[in-house]
Amino acid sequence: MNISFAPIKSGTLLHRSLMLLALVGFFALGWPLMALAQITDEKRVALIIGNSDYDLISRLDNPGNDASDMTVALEGLGFEVYLGLDVTADEMSGLAAKFATAIETADVALFYYAGHGFQVGGQNYLVPTDAKIEQAADVTEQTIKLNDILNQMEQAPGIKFVFLDACRNDPFEGTLASVSEGLARVGNAADFMISFATQPDNVAYDGTGRNSFFTEALLSYIYTPGLDISDLMISVRKDVLAATGGRQIPWENSSLTRQFRFDPRPDTISAETLLWQVAANAGDPQLMQLYAERYPQGKHTQEVMAFLDPALAGGSVLSREYTPQERDAQEDRLWQLARRARMRPLVEFYLEKYPEGTHAADAKRLMSSLPSEDEGGAGRLCERLATHPRDATATNAGVPFSKLQQNAIAAIQACLAAAGSNPDLPHYTALLARSTVAAGDVNQAIRLYREAATRGDLRAMVSLGLMTESGRGVPASQTEALRLYQRAADLGSADAKINLAVAMFEGAGLEKNDEKAVQLLKEAADLGSALATYNLGVLTSDGTTGKPEEALDYFKRAITAGETRAYLASAILLDEGRIAPRDPDAAANMLLRGAAEDAGQSIRQMTEATSDWSRDTISAVQERLKAAGYYTSVVDGRSGPNFAAALDAWRNGGFVADVLVE
Repeated sequence: MNISFAPIKSGTLLHRSLMLLALVGFFALGWPLMALAQITDEKRVALIIGNSDYDLISRLDNPGNDASDMTVALEGLGFEVYLGLDVTADEMSGLAAKFATAIETADVALFYYAGHGFQVGGQNYLVPTDAKIEQAADVTEQTIKLNDILNQMEQAPGIKFVFLDACRNDPFEGTLASVSEGLARVGNAADFMISFATQPDNVAYDGTGRNSFFTEALLSYIYTPGLDISDLMISVRKDVLAATGGRQIPWENSSLTRQFRFDPRPDTISAETLLWQVAANAGDPQLMQLYAERYPQGKHTQEVMAFLDPALAGGSVLSREYTPQERDAQEDRLWQLARRARMRPLVEFYLEKYPEGTHAADAKRLMSSLPSEDEGGAGRLCERLATHPRDATATNAGVPFSKLQQNAIAAIQACLAAAGSNPDLPHYTALLARSTVAAGDVNQAIRLYREAATRGDLRAMVSLGLMTESGRGVPASQTEALRLYQRAADLGSADAKINLAVAMFEGAGLEKNDEKAVQLLKEAADLGSALATYNLGVLTSDGTTGKPEEALDYFKRAITAGETRAYLASAILLDEGRIAPRDPDAAANMLLRGAAEDAGQSIRQMTEATSDWSRDTISAVQERLKAAGYYTSVVDGRSGPNFAAALDAWRNGGFVADVLVE
């Protein structure tokens, strides 16, 4: 079986047909609804401090929200939390002492701080609300040294996490010459991960909604089952970089000696697919509409549209009756989804359907930590209407250009207001530029893109590069386009690195250099690009780079990053077994996960090209479908109408991890 590169630049496709060869590893699946208390006996302790309302220095909007919302999330993940909101120096010290005692026997110790912070001479200081700092000598007396807390944490026997959303601006507005904005790099002790909201010596943003960009991203991924902390931080970094146009890049220093997952349950399907399956299982138009709004380019959009308008498909997509036990399980699945996705309408839907449900109290508490529809004002509205799909985050899937065209005027108005009220964030100017293109005013859009690019916005640089390359609104110039891509790549744009890699693979405007192109793809993958990671799997499988046996690992990483085509690629490797022993069971799991999550490629492959697969793998798929109650025919490794119907039913509500086990 063959597989080609995925398109990796607008208007560009690397035309290669590459045989997939390697086989290593496997995802363990199962237990999707098991409570955390049932699967971990770790002692988890957290100290969370959020300082917003200062007595004598500038107030911050979001730290209180950030700390409160982190508390709700961490308590749901089994943490004993010591919370301090708007605390004085004495109160901070008292909480730190209690925390130090509690972590003496903890498996996991976590410190989270949101509020003012700064550095003097390479030392980091956290600012209590009653700090009165008028001269340099006051700094050590009126603040809390970060190192004092880190020294206390060093005594804990388990792993230690520090999250610092503390470098929002200079609280003294330049009046103290010794104070530097941002925090200094720290951390040398073993078993620590110290995470900064932005890179050392830089300033993080307070956010335009309920939470800071950094904390919002943390909250968005913390409930993802099976997500290792290193992958979580890659996702956080990708989302913050996208939301700020590259102006803020989270950074961490890690000396961890083992893996850690906030939610240790095994890897399962994406929140998008789980929403589709919960909606299909319930047969509920409200949930279907929520999917359509949240994922305008989602993999299940066709099924959703068919459900909402049965005339499109001649009837409902639901394919079987559900038992009372399955209907009872709907409450748990809906709650798990609502908590993971942090979608307010889902929590409201849960409480509407289950006002006295098992999780009703937790749902009400979660509701208090979620932004309302109008919270965030013009900034959030601009993001919702105009974000490029390549800048998708866990909370914003982005808007296809055709949909933006329909709402161009509203997007322009919102983004104009957002750009005016957030002058330090050129990303809103970039979103205004995209909205202006959608409205048909290309010349004005070019001016806006240039302004945003000059001020450092990465999306503006890449979009302007693409327009320059194609000659849209400006004279065509590949040289100038490559210059824009190079600048954006140097500043951390994964898309710009990919575009440069394409040029180097093709020798278009740059000297052909496959080795350097591969390195750029690796850098883009490290920034969280699913597309780059997937294509590295293809390159590795045919020996262009690295070792073929590394290919499956790349495809697994691509799946974690959200590239659903990697399921089918992984299944091919596992089915063929040209390098390592074949694993039909693992291949079947990948195919069924792909059947649930991709755009239909896996089902087409199994039903229209069955002969390309070993009968062992197809039989393993049938066995799993039979165990789930979808397939009632003989397990023979062959396709047929019953097999196709079972796969469709699985896609429409199989709750993937329920029956897939290693």
